[in-house]
Amino acid sequence: MDEMEEELKCPVCGSFYREPIILPCSHNICLACARNILVQTPDAESPQSSRASGSGVSDYDYLDLDKMSLYSEADSGYGSYGGFVSAPTTPCQKSPNGVRVFPPTVPQPQQQHLLPHPGSLTPIPRNSCITCPQCHRSLILDDRGLRGFPKNRVLEGVVDRYQQSKAAALKCQLCEKSPKEATVMCEQCDVFYCDPCRLRCHPPRGPLAKHRLVPPAQGRISRRASPRKISTCTEHELENLSMYCVQCKMPVCYQCLEEGKHGTHEVKALGAMWKLHKGQLSQALNGLSDRATEAKEFLVQLKNMVQHIQENGVEFEACLVAQCDALIDALNRRKAQLLSQVNKEHEHKLKVVRDQISHCTVKLRQTTGLMEYCLEVIKENDPSGFLQISDALIRRVHMTESQWGKGTLTPRMTSDFDLTLDSGPLLQTIHQLDFVQMKVPAAPMLQLEECCTQNNSATLSWKQPPLSTITVEGYILELDDGNGGPFREVYVGTETICTVDGLHFNSTYKSRVKAFNASGVGQYSKTLIMQTSETGLPPCDIQSIGTVAWFTFDPASAHPDIIFSNDNLTVTCNSYDDRVVLGNTAFSRGVHYWEMTVDRYDNHPDPAFGIARSDVLKDVMLGKDDKAWAMYVDNNRSWFMHNNSHTNRTDGGITKGATIGVLLDFTRRILIFLVNDEQQGPVAFEGLEGAYYPAISLNRNVQVTLHTGLPIPDFYTPGEADPTGSVC
Repeated sequence: MDEMEEELKCPVCGSFYREPIILPCSHNICLACARNILVQTPDAESPQSSRASGSGVSDYDYLDLDKMSLYSEADSGYGSYGGFVSAPTTPCQKSPNGVRVFPPTVPQPQQQHLLPHPGSLTPIPRNSCITCPQCHRSLILDDRGLRGFPKNRVLEGVVDRYQQSKAAALKCQLCEKSPKEATVMCEQCDVFYCDPCRLRCHPPRGPLAKHRLVPPAQGRISRRASPRKISTCTEHELENLSMYCVQCKMPVCYQCLEEGKHGTHEVKALGAMWKLHKGQLSQALNGLSDRATEAKEFLVQLKNMVQHIQENGVEFEACLVAQCDALIDALNRRKAQLLSQVNKEHEHKLKVVRDQISHCTVKLRQTTGLMEYCLEVIKENDPSGFLQISDALIRRVHMTESQWGKGTLTPRMTSDFDLTLDSGPLLQTIHQLDFVQMKVPAAPMLQLEECCTQNNSATLSWKQPPLSTITVEGYILELDDGNGGPFREVYVGTETICTVDGLHFNSTYKSRVKAFNASGVGQYSKTLIMQTSETGLPPCDIQSIGTVAWFTFDPASAHPDIIFSNDNLTVTCNSYDDRVVLGNTAFSRGVHYWEMTVDRYDNHPDPAFGIARSDVLKDVMLGKDDKAWAMYVDNNRSWFMHNNSHTNRTDGGITKGATIGVLLDFTRRILIFLVNDEQQGPVAFEGLEGAYYPAISLNRNVQVTLHTGLPIPDFYTPGEADPTGSVC
């Protein structure tokens, strides 16, 4: 009951209601608070005289405009208007509850002698009004003043019971020493129990199991419930309220009816209306209780979400730290690799330079020895002995000199390291490192021109939508069992083409594919129906009999103006323009037949029936573009249409209850239309290849119902298969 406390407090004083009265706006206020916020209007001149005097626009000029509302509140002499809310003589304040209230009017000096003595009840001045502190609706008081407002005895009683229930804790009546606080009260036994005494003295079994246990506060209220007081009329204080005025929505007495204020109004017995309104309130409370239960469940969901957010936050932080640490580890490993590369280059340079130093040292020592030897030979005075060795020495000196002149004195290695670390892209990547709002992939698109069947194998190809930028980690391809059973996974991987072998011959398989990534699995693609070959027939051959298939209209690909019903088998439109809707199954092989019955046909529209590609225009009549092949028909005649070309006008139209049949034969690659089981015109279209969806365009004047799984009409004999075949 703690939540109810705010309902029991006055919006002016913020305390529990004391002698509450009901304002015509249905809000409540303490009688004393109502007296405190009264505002006195000017009594020197009426609103009419103020306007007639031409003294400018007054705060009360609009009273004439709202004259009807002044006396519309059950003809009680007071009414409502909004002008006094902005009266400059009554500045607003705020109550403890935060609502605007208006202080009492300060008397003028010449009126001081009229004030009552302290402690006496202040009389209500003439021309007074009161403004509701909650809805700010201003009300003019009549001669009865505040006595003209009914007292809210129900609210007063609720406040009294609530204050009594909060006064003190109830004690158990069966505890022998130091009674404990009571937790329940038995309405039948009229005894308050604590939990131990309830389990010991009032077990929930046997005859006591039928007793009703209530909270102690509720039990005390039921104990103290007093007999219902008889209410008296506010206008006739000696008369009891015994009737209810339905038009004024207020209790009245017999004298109110006799005096004529409510004589022409519909009245009912007070007790009957009391029970009726209690029932209505209980019924309304049931709906509100459901909303409150949903709100509690929603709060529990939000609280659980807070916990999940905290847990996910900790987990995500740990994941982020782990990812950053992994990046740091990878950078450290790369750093070690680069340092190793630098060390190898360093060692290589040192080795080359040291080898060159060693080589030059040996060569220099040999040259120096040769030079010293030659100098000593030059010192000899024996001409004949000198000439014997001079030619050889000269050749050695020239040879040694030539050896020094072939780049020997040029360093074989530079001291600079010809290595530059290209860290720019990595730094840029680090600066661009951010979170990505990952979403599940969009539904893949089947590449119908690349899908085909051969013997008992089926090949399917798909791709992502061209404008999709969501990362895809893989695909899941599903096929049914060829007999209308559940789908099963036949491939999971990153490829966008798959051939499934080992299927049943002479069977119709449904296939679909979906994409997935780290965020989850996306939506399925459109369902493609594929027909395997009859046993022993050559590749791309198919059975000569019709293929029975069940399908519905597809809400996902239809124009938004299309209205679906009957499990997506019945469609109409909320627009006067033609709108297109496709079937949810594409056909690529076999012989297929379906019908549509006209449930409603108003104002002679011309719906179009036929087949179309998946990317057909949805906001024009079927057949206006090159993606559809259709027959449009009115109440007198029909035409075939493709790429906005109209051909083969044929007499005979449709009405409500008519049946339109569509026969699609991939063996002959033709399309035929029927109206009421009779072929309408010649073969409509020839040379059909690929995959087509059943389609229709209509406006709001037409409603049709689709019928599938039908056999081929008796008059039609399928031809031999086209040896070139057709692919889907």
